[in-house]
Amino acid sequence: MPAKCQLPDLIGNTPLLYLRQVSELTGCAIYGKAEFMNPGGSVKDRTALGIIRAAEAAGELQPGGVIVEGTAGNTGIGLTLVANALGYECVIVAPQNASREKIQQLEMLGAELLLVPSVPYSDSHHYIHTAQRVAAGRAREEAHGAIWARQFDNPANRQVHRDTTGREIWEQSEGTVDGFICAVGTGGTLAGVADALRERKREVRIGLADPMGSALYSYYNNGELRAAGESIAEGIGVSFVPGNLSGLNVDFTHQVEDDDALPYVYDLLKDEGISVGGSSGINIAGAVAMARDMGPGHTIVTVLCDSGARYASKLFNPEYLWKRKLPYPQWMAE
Repeated sequence: MPAKCQLPDLIGNTPLLYLRQVSELTGCAIYGKAEFMNPGGSVKDRTALGIIRAAEAAGELQPGGVIVEGTAGNTGIGLTLVANALGYECVIVAPQNASREKIQQLEMLGAELLLVPSVPYSDSHHYIHTAQRVAAGRAREEAHGAIWARQFDNPANRQVHRDTTGREIWEQSEGTVDGFICAVGTGGTLAGVADALRERKREVRIGLADPMGSALYSYYNNGELRAAGESIAEGIGVSFVPGNLSGLNVDFTHQVEDDDALPYVYDLLKDEGISVGGSSGINIAGAVAMARDMGPGHTIVTVLCDSGARYASKLFNPEYLWKRKLPYPQWMAE
């Protein structure tokens, strides 16, 4: 009989794609982990599955229970898909500036969606704080209980990337990886992969690619949480230090402007047929910077977080980009 494969079984084991243009540009072999090939379309499927499985193992999540989370979209999509497959319900609290495509997909998947104002983390109405309050209220009301997924501080997030993403990168690169770099949303991917790679190769370099508007570049360089500028990239860049980053040391930091990141998104699509979102552009720019810092002949890995289709109304909208004085290719305007 055929194997009884279910949706959670499809999460992970994504390919490691050779990024030809930036590799030739730098003289390094630069690879992107194709996380957009997860069933929910992003790296956050791993986070969702890790958090749910850990809650089940701890006895915190009961059959028919409710999962509440504050997210810019991708974690909510992953949580809702896994919850649907395993018999749970999801309440997703998202900022109003999340992409239209993400909001539509959450609605399509059947999540109970709460949109809140896009305010700084210090504001009590921030979507993370709102999710915490909603989870506490639902826990008192629901017959089967409710949990707050708390992806920013949940150790299951970091652990699932240590157990899967980092291990896969090591195996797929056949142990040749010299550096890994990515942006931070919750910190689970960067910290988890760093743990896995450093266990296997102590001299591997770990880097942070930070968008404008985030405070982590300043934190890792000066010890202060200071942010400047802004970015249209979603799901990355924070004004606080997520619990997932606890104890993490980074060897290299690079601050990325949208002007530098977006051309990588468009070139990758036009010349290599790979469609990615803005966070992947930030990551590729970081990988190029790390490659130049390390010199030719090294192997650098980053993460292709999700697909560009999830941001069509922004990334592939010339009028939207023109109003923000951001670059876009000529073929997009034709």
